[in-house]
Amino acid sequence: MKKINFEKDAPRKKPISGPAPNTPQPQKDVRLYLYYANQCDPKKCSGKKLAKFDLVRLYENIGQTPKGAILMDPRAEKAISREDNLKKGIVVLDCSWEHAEETFPVLDQMDLQKRALPYLLAANPVNFGRPFRLNSAEAFAAALYILGRKEQAEIVLSKFNWGHSFLELNEEPLNDYAAAKNSTEVVEAQSQYIDVEDDDE
Repeated sequence: MKKINFEKDAPRKKPISGPAPNTPQPQKDVRLYLYYANQCDPKKCSGKKLAKFDLVRLYENIGQTPKGAILMDPRAEKAISREDNLKKGIVVLDCSWEHAEETFPVLDQMDLQKRALPYLLAANPVNFGRPFRLNSAEAFAAALYILGRKEQAEIVLSKFNWGHSFLELNEEPLNDYAAAKNSTEVVEAQSQYIDVEDDDE
């Protein structure tokens, strides 16, 4: 009688593909869109530089604005916070601060989630140390950081020699805003930094 080798003759189980149970899945990068208004020096434009590295999608036709995306808008009534939906991405309007008031209304007709950034200091060479005067790269990075996408924010800033300074200048407020659950809590966290500035004047 033939002796059966159960280990040898048993059908082999196919290896199970995919991650092990309870293995955290890497987050997909948030899609970033730059509506370019062509109002600044292209050689100094932080948004155009990000587009060269394929970190943002640059467009000049307003019709290409993604519906339902988050628009970083200083006029917005709500601050950006963790409760916001990231699925449609983030839009930043790249324009000169001198023409911001007449340029932002161009996007009012679009179906977008308008959100404002809270108090932060600029680190870019043009407006270094000035509150709220962020350039496009800083706006993207700040939004990503607050929304819990710190690594993507760091990648955006890594393309600029002043990029790390933005995180150093704003480390404490950024962490406070990122910990806030909603817009109301972000605004509450912001008040302590605005009050400090008022006291220093």
